[in-house]
Amino acid sequence: MADWDLSVTVEELGSEAPALSISVTSDLHIGGVILKLVEKTQIKRDWSDHALWWEQKQQWLLRTSWTLEKCEIHADASLVFMPQHKPLRLGLPNGATVRLQACFSGPVFRTLLGICRILNIRHPEELSLLRPLEEKKKKKERDALDEVYDLTEVEINPLTPPPPRVSPVSQACLYNGMPAHFADSPQTEAVYRMLSVPQPAPAPELISKQYRAASVVDKAHINSRWLDSSRSLLQQGVQENGRLWLRFKYSTFYNLEPLYDAVRLAQLYEQARWAVLLEDVDCTEEEMMLFGALQYHISKRSLSEPQTVTSNAAMDDLETALLSLEVKLDGDSNTTLCSMKPTGFDLCRTSRPKRLTLKGYKQYWFKFQDTGISYFKSKEESVGEPIQQIHLKGCEVAPDVNVAGQKFLIRLLIPAPEGMTEVYLRCENEEQYAHWMAACRLASTGRSLADSSFQSEIQSIRSFLAMQKTHGNSSVPAADDAINPHSLVSPRYQKKYKAKQLTQRILEAYQNVAQLSWNDALLRFLQIWQALPDFGLSYVVVRFKGSRKDEVLGIAPNRLIRIDLGVGDVVRTWRYNNMRQWNVNWDIRQVAIEFDGNVNIAFSCVTADCKIVHEFIGGYIFMSTRTKEQGDALNQELFHKLTGGHEAL
Repeated sequence: MADWDLSVTVEELGSEAPALSISVTSDLHIGGVILKLVEKTQIKRDWSDHALWWEQKQQWLLRTSWTLEKCEIHADASLVFMPQHKPLRLGLPNGATVRLQACFSGPVFRTLLGICRILNIRHPEELSLLRPLEEKKKKKERDALDEVYDLTEVEINPLTPPPPRVSPVSQACLYNGMPAHFADSPQTEAVYRMLSVPQPAPAPELISKQYRAASVVDKAHINSRWLDSSRSLLQQGVQENGRLWLRFKYSTFYNLEPLYDAVRLAQLYEQARWAVLLEDVDCTEEEMMLFGALQYHISKRSLSEPQTVTSNAAMDDLETALLSLEVKLDGDSNTTLCSMKPTGFDLCRTSRPKRLTLKGYKQYWFKFQDTGISYFKSKEESVGEPIQQIHLKGCEVAPDVNVAGQKFLIRLLIPAPEGMTEVYLRCENEEQYAHWMAACRLASTGRSLADSSFQSEIQSIRSFLAMQKTHGNSSVPAADDAINPHSLVSPRYQKKYKAKQLTQRILEAYQNVAQLSWNDALLRFLQIWQALPDFGLSYVVVRFKGSRKDEVLGIAPNRLIRIDLGVGDVVRTWRYNNMRQWNVNWDIRQVAIEFDGNVNIAFSCVTADCKIVHEFIGGYIFMSTRTKEQGDALNQELFHKLTGGHEAL
């Protein structure tokens, strides 16, 4: 074949240096091109991390055995020879910025695995990268204010993961309770403390300056900023020293262990705290004061308790064995398993729940049997056929509680062929609510009231209710001079109450959590956050096939929700476990989903690429496949198949 000249820019020669011209043939493979380049530069160094980037096609040439002809590269191609790993600035959930080496050539998901190994975060599949919101400050001002923690010298080979079923953190905890790569110097130790210990409460001025989504549409625009996990950073326009945010994308947090998850737990708490302070999720006034009390308590504990993790291999093995030992007592399936008094329950069934509609309740006699509820008009009729039987296995159970207002509601979302049926159970008192809530939670997972965890579930719910109680005339702790109540609540309550009033309310709630340890307080904060009605909802503005108006699609960990954009009413709900298949027409950018019962929906996305919706659905389905038997082993191939779209083919 005839020789021809190929022009290649080598980054190491500087931005002002001209491109190198090398003589090649069409049957020369990519590896041969790299060899010719290295020889021509006459620079002796390690070139193993370098690869060719094709500027016009915006793609990496990583298959070194492919020939130029197979890659369809001709003399007019503009290639760049550059390192695959470059510095990247990451904004963390706690507001800090770290600078580290990231892979710019592999899929973002693989890059994320390397980042999480450096930061010591387990289950990286729950996180992703997104572009930061535009800031009004000038670039020079912003860069001057941002303190950047440098981790560019930390190197961990992302291609050598820890053995399956072995926690990467327990393997790494060698020095002073921190991974070995953080114990190299006082600077890296300071970085680890920043990562694993929650930050002090933010100043009220900082909270007020943060971007707050004013509507569902604003929240939908934020979700359009997620990076494509199947494409590389450079393919998506991210340059060296570029700035991205690292956030928890999927709201299913698997196997949170304080012993191994110091960084993961602290960063998750920070993301939850900012979601509450910026009103990303709605909560009651009682809940806000409890959130404030927990923040205050965690901040105090962070200063007094040394947050070091010690690890012993023998103890770890014993703990793992104890955790995996589950003793269940299965009762007779024909026996009525109702140890609590169901009298006084009110029930209202609404097939199409609307947020702005008042609920009317009717009183019935309820009976719990196996994993279902039967209800009758009276106790005398309970020996006959029920009015209706509700099967709770696979349903969603959510609390709707206000202790001060004596409101104890249990919200059930029950799978139905046309979507989801919403049912509310109203309890008369705390004790009745604790028993029925525990029973419904167990039944939703297919467990009966004979399960060994029933009493512990009741106790957990009682503890949750106790934290929301006020102590009336009981003595309130003296106000701490260090407490700034406006740093602990959202702007809505900063405007509603004076500092003295807020302090009193927060200290009243603080009495209920003052005895919690640092880790228990963090976990309790996350538990209450996850119990909020709007927790875990990601919004996208879409247009359904056959509709003339835009609507909102809410994507939750276990269901899709169709919401009217005008009034905020929930129109329809579909669960993932009723989904038979979903397809994406990449040409017209339309998502089509088929559910059981010949239910089919199709929509196009308005505020985000359909790939983002496809990734959310596939990602949540992947999260549901995780089991204890897998340990920390991550099935990357399955994740890529479920989220990659046409890139996975």
